[in-house]
Amino acid sequence: MSLISVNNIEKNLHELKIGIDAETFSAAVSRVYKKQVKNITVPGFRKGKAPRSIIEKMYGKGVFYEDAINDLIPAVYTEAVKESGLDIVSQPEFDIESVDENGVVLLARVYVKPEANIEGYKGIEVTKDTIRVTANEIRAEIDRVRERNSRMIDVTDRAAQLGDTANIDYCGSVDGVPFDGGKAEGTDLILGSAQFIPGFEDQIVGHNIGDEFDVNVKFPADYHAKELADKDAVFACKLNGLKLKELPELDDEFVRDVSDFDTVAEYEADVKAKIKERKEADADRSVEDQLIDAIIEKLDCDIPEAMFENETENFVRDYDTRLRMQGLDLKTYFQYTGMDLDALRTQLRPQAEKQVKTRLALEKIASLENIVASDEEVEAEYARLAEAYNMEVEKIKESIEAADLAEDIKVKKAVDLIKAEAVVAKKTAKKATKKAEAEEAAE
Repeated sequence: MSLISVNNIEKNLHELKIGIDAETFSAAVSRVYKKQVKNITVPGFRKGKAPRSIIEKMYGKGVFYEDAINDLIPAVYTEAVKESGLDIVSQPEFDIESVDENGVVLLARVYVKPEANIEGYKGIEVTKDTIRVTANEIRAEIDRVRERNSRMIDVTDRAAQLGDTANIDYCGSVDGVPFDGGKAEGTDLILGSAQFIPGFEDQIVGHNIGDEFDVNVKFPADYHAKELADKDAVFACKLNGLKLKELPELDDEFVRDVSDFDTVAEYEADVKAKIKERKEADADRSVEDQLIDAIIEKLDCDIPEAMFENETENFVRDYDTRLRMQGLDLKTYFQYTGMDLDALRTQLRPQAEKQVKTRLALEKIASLENIVASDEEVEAEYARLAEAYNMEVEKIKESIEAADLAEDIKVKKAVDLIKAEAVVAKKTAKKATKKAEAEEAAE
């Protein structure tokens, strides 16, 4: 087996001419014959006992050729690709130029990674938000923690108010006729949550426990149950009970319960620091996104369609993996959403195109800047991946080639380079009111 020649047919499209010698081909034909003969019936012979020469005489000399070639192609093609040195980005399309007892000549058409050109990737102008943390943001973050540590208390000494959780029985009717799905008992409803159709919750407000009353509403014109859309309805209701969410006081005792701090001031300072850190990370991501968009615009490259298709399929597989981690799969997801595989591909295609272009641009920058990945950096990345996936380093090494990991490191270093060389202008958000300015937390 050998690579006879490599021909550049057109831009990024190459044709490999691959030879399979007579001895190798003959051995493959013999293997196919031995595998298939047991299923072949020839008059005068017991099933599976007909000589190869008799079968070839009946069905033609090349009866086993196609299967023999298919049997050889994986190894033959892999060897030819390695010998060619091409960076192939598509599945091959095979043709047979010739086949006989003297051997086979195959033609494999493949697309290769295109040559990319890029200029002006240093000094890209971007904007970065000025980071501010307001007192309102700190209060909102702490209130979310208070919500998680809240408790429900019974309300017995007053009428229902917005914010209460009302336990109700109800039975709905249109023109005096009850409708399907309009009846329930012991339902908890947060008044003011807009869980029910407009006007329903407001009419519970003001009633006391034990009250029985009617709620008059009109179903929206776009209501999902078409037979009820735009219809007037009456719900006979009974208020069984009321509960109110009670938040813990923000004091030193609460702080000690929910954190490693002793005082409210210490806790608020830590919350502020974490919000600021989160905003800084968001701002950094925004800068990187702007830089990536900019280098994509500067990329000059004739990209084969196969690269976009392959990356789209990678995105589909990743999507399926994430679904499976949530206990779903693509088939079930499609049933829930009404989508199909082609629709998902269409949805993921823009992301895939951006990923391909980004990678080509960054690889070219790494090449132009002579960026390399040291052995120490590769080993450190193996260790990081092992920790992230809770696997042994050697297992990670079995699944990821060091050369591939080195390429990823060079790409990351290319990103660091364009970030370091970027011209970053601070973007200050306008304050809406003097009150908002006054509430801004001190830096």
